[in-house]
Amino acid sequence: MTTPSRAAEAAAFYSDEQRPAVLRGRQVDLWLLGAVLGLLVLGVVMVFDASYFLGAERFGDAYTMIRRQTIFICMGAGVAFGLSRIDPLTLRRAAYPMLLLTIVLLVLVLIPGIGQVRNGARRWISLGLFSFEPSELMKPVFVLYLAHSLSRKQERIHSFTYGVLPHLVVVLVPILLLLLEPDFGASAVLAVVTLAMLFVAGARSSQLAALGLAALPPAIGLIWHSPYRWERVTAFLDPWRDPLGNGFQLVQSFLAFGSGGVLGAGLGNGKQKLFYLPEGHTDFIFSLIGEELGLAGAVVVLLCFGVLAMRGFRVATRSRDSFTRLLAFGLTFLIVGQAMLNVSVALGLLPTKGMPLPLVSYGGSAMMAAGLGVGVLLGLSREARV
Repeated sequence: MTTPSRAAEAAAFYSDEQRPAVLRGRQVDLWLLGAVLGLLVLGVVMVFDASYFLGAERFGDAYTMIRRQTIFICMGAGVAFGLSRIDPLTLRRAAYPMLLLTIVLLVLVLIPGIGQVRNGARRWISLGLFSFEPSELMKPVFVLYLAHSLSRKQERIHSFTYGVLPHLVVVLVPILLLLLEPDFGASAVLAVVTLAMLFVAGARSSQLAALGLAALPPAIGLIWHSPYRWERVTAFLDPWRDPLGNGFQLVQSFLAFGSGGVLGAGLGNGKQKLFYLPEGHTDFIFSLIGEELGLAGAVVVLLCFGVLAMRGFRVATRSRDSFTRLLAFGLTFLIVGQAMLNVSVALGLLPTKGMPLPLVSYGGSAMMAAGLGVGVLLGLSREARV
C-alpha cells in the first residue's frame, strides 16, 4: 500500500494527465526493440564464429565462450525486462543509492585480493564462475544520477557555481578511481557523457567549451607519460611502421575489412579469427563482421545502431518531464556513442582502445550494462508522448 508521503511525491512528479504509461500498459517502442534484438542475434552468431577456435585452444572446449555469452544475454535480458516495468519515480529514488554503490565497487576493485589483475589493469571483481567489471555499471548509473540531479537544478543550470561545478566535482570521483585501475577509456566516456548531458540540460556552451579545452592538457599529459598509451597513438598515426608490433592489431583489422569486400568472405570463412586478430570476439568483432559479411554486414550493424539512436532520441524529445528526457538522451548517447567509438577504432579513425561493441561483443559486464540501459529506454518509451 502506498504511504501518504510517497503518494504526495508521486503527485508532485506526475500531473493527472502524466500518469506513468508503464501503469497504463502501453507497449514499448517496437522499432527500438527490433534494433536491439537484431544486434543481439548478430552478436550471438559472430561471437560463436569468432570464439570457436579460441575456446578450443584456451579452454579445451570450443563451445565454452558461446555458452557463457548465452548466459550473459539471458541475464541482460532479465535486467532489461525488469527495468522496463519500473516507473521513472522509482528510478529517481534509486539514483543516489546506485551511485554510492558503484563508487564503493570501484574502490573495492582497487584492493589487492578483491580486484583481479589482467594485462596490467585491476578492473574486475571475481564472482566465482564469472568476473564483474564495475566500470561498466558506473556508466549507465552515472547517467541516471546526472538525469536526476540536473532535472532538480533545471532552473539554475545556467549558473556555473550551482548548475555545472557540483556535477564536475562528483564526476571527478569515479574518473580518478578509474584512472587508478587504470581505465582511461571509461574515464573519457564519463567525461564526455557529463559534458553532453550538461549541454542538453541547458548549461552555457561557452562554459562547456572552456571546460573541454581545460581538460585537454591533463589528457595529453596522461597519454604522454604512459608508454603503452603513447605507443597506441603512434601506432594509430602509422600502423604500418611496425606491422608486427604496436601496429599489429590495427593492421590485421585493415586486412579483415580489405579481404571482406562488399559481400564478405562468407560466414565462417574468415581467416582473422584464426589467432591473427587479437580480441576479435570483443573489441574488434566489427572487423570480423567486415571480413565475413563484408560492407553489407557492416552497414546492417550501423543501421541497427542508427535506428536505436533515432528511436532513443525520439523518446527523449517526446518525454513529459526533464528527468525522463535527460535520462533517455543520456542512455541513448552512451550506448550509441560507445558503438561509434568501437567502430572508429576498428576502422583506424581513433587510437586503439579496449571498448566492446554494445549488444554484440562477448562479455558479461558490458552485456549487463547494455541490458540496464536498454531496459530503462524501453520503459521510458512506454511513457513518451505519441
